[in-house]
Amino acid sequence: MYFYIFPICVVAVALIVIGCVKIYIKLTTKWARSPTCLLGKTVIVTGSNTGIGFYTALDFAKRGARVILACRDYKKGEAAREEIIKRTDNPNVFLKIVDLSSFESVRAFAQEINKTEDRLDVLVNNAAAALVNDKKTKDGHLLAMQVNYFSLFLLTNLLLDLLKKSQPSRIVNTSSLLARIWTSFSLDKLHKYNGNIEVYAHSKVAIILFTKELAKRLEGSGVTVYSLHPGAVKTDIFRNAEGWAGSFITALFKRLMNFFFKTSEEGAQTTIYCAVEKNIEKFSGHHFEECRRVNDYKRATVPGLGEKLWRESEEVVNLTH
Repeated sequence: MYFYIFPICVVAVALIVIGCVKIYIKLTTKWARSPTCLLGKTVIVTGSNTGIGFYTALDFAKRGARVILACRDYKKGEAAREEIIKRTDNPNVFLKIVDLSSFESVRAFAQEINKTEDRLDVLVNNAAAALVNDKKTKDGHLLAMQVNYFSLFLLTNLLLDLLKKSQPSRIVNTSSLLARIWTSFSLDKLHKYNGNIEVYAHSKVAIILFTKELAKRLEGSGVTVYSLHPGAVKTDIFRNAEGWAGSFITALFKRLMNFFFKTSEEGAQTTIYCAVEKNIEKFSGHHFEECRRVNDYKRATVPGLGEKLWRESEEVVNLTH
């Protein structure tokens, strides 16, 4: 009799725990409630054909903004553009192609924006890559590091003049909670492959350090900058995973994500909050989670590290040319 009761009890307890975790995630997910209108404003969202980027762009379009979808894939980007227009009745949604694995493409994109756009009120650096192993770009850098960080650094700097011209304006950079967990960050590891997780974590730490350093350099310019952790979100960030290990991790994550993780719309809320919430300018350079400011992650408080990263990044992207 007890032989049958025990496993039933274990299953029941497991289901209760799972249910409680799911309820907790739903109850702690915060929503950006600001009624800010973006009519007459221009925004750019990288990686906006899917996931968090799509729902961020969708929200901006609902607010009346001129939305530029910065995407690598034309077919997927055009489908996203049409869907956003359909849902919002806002015809001012445009697709621009940029490949963040290519500095040449980033420069061409920025040159076009600077030439054709009169203003830029919000730049959302959302695009990211994960589980691409030690693949290198044609520029000679780790693919994930270049897509996630170095191209973000280059694109932001190339658009700074337009952002300053349009002030008050904002830059919003998507990082990850992994940046808090990963404590072994060092500049020499930006170019070394020690596993997919380390490369991804290093890129996200770099984003936070860049955000803090950029805020210092932009003080008094009317341009503010924020970094954020969107939460554990159901996205297709692992779509480029390679090999059997990548396939296994992707399959495992999909099952976990489908039940435990936030939807992409829920995951977009802190990004939207940082872009439109009123009276957060005094928190430029700070990090956000669940639509609220949080304490700096440990690696982001190392004196001088942000400045050293900046100099290294300038050399990598050849910013002066």
